[in-house]
Amino acid sequence: MKRILLALALTGLTATAIATDAPVLPTTAAPAGAEVYIISPVDGATVGQEVTVRFGLKGMGVAPAGIGKEHAGHHHLLVDVKDLPAAGQPIPADANHIHFGGGQTQATLKLAPGTHTLQLELGDQHHVPFEPALVSKRITIHVK
Repeated sequence: MKRILLALALTGLTATAIATDAPVLPTTAAPAGAEVYIISPVDGATVGQEVTVRFGLKGMGVAPAGIGKEHAGHHHLLVDVKDLPAAGQPIPADANHIHFGGGQTQATLKLAPGTHTLQLELGDQHHVPFEPALVSKRITIHVK
């Protein structure tokens, strides 16, 4: 009986190891009181297909990706993203996870007509979310 339980336990550990193929990276601690937020547009705004999004940050500084500066990070804009990127993993780079690794604090987007959500997440020098994650309130905009 003990051998069967041991075999089942080892099988479960092997399956877990295979399922988590991406290595977890070290996270950077977020300073207490730090906040990231969207200055504009405001939640519920109706905008044109080209919309400028202004990023806000409190209690930290902005530094380009690849630059290790204490209490600094760079913005990632999450467009129509329901689930936040995984902790300990770099934030994906695609049409829904837009990186601003140059230290930008605003961007002009071209969006299709319809309803969209926007949310900011601050990443460290390696694009990994801070711990705890620094994310803005998710806002909804309507593109005409």
